[in-house]
Amino acid sequence: MKTFQTLAELSNLVGQEIAVSDWHTITQAQVNQFADATGDHQWIHVDVEKAKAGPFGDTIAHGFLTLALIPQFLESSLHIAEARLGVNYGLNKVRFMAPVPVGSRLRGRLTLLASVPIDNGGVQMTWQVAIEREGLSKPVCVAESLVRHYS
Repeated sequence: MKTFQTLAELSNLVGQEIAVSDWHTITQAQVNQFADATGDHQWIHVDVEKAKAGPFGDTIAHGFLTLALIPQFLESSLHIAEARLGVNYGLNKVRFMAPVPVGSRLRGRLTLLASVPIDNGGVQMTWQVAIEREGLSKPVCVAESLVRHYS
């Protein structure tokens, strides 16, 4: 984990890769819980037997489950000592480029694209998050995540 004392210290690194998260393993239980939470019970996600004969040869994580790991990747990769609060503000340019079979290990590669002051002593940071699957040369998902940090 990388630690920054101030928002300004981190803001000075716009344009640079800041951190790479630890690996996270996708489990069938996690996929099933996500399906229950969202109502998306498509067989490619939850029917193990049917999915074996499907286009991916196994069940796969929902794209939105993969996307929902971004806060975990950020939180486990960097710490801003003076920030008392971080709030998801939105997403830009989300793309799902490859499936994530259950059992895959994922991690986030975090690049700070922008840092702009906002009201109440905050900073809005735009992060490019490239979600990598172990053993695959291209990312499975790339998104711009907008996070508002307040000191």
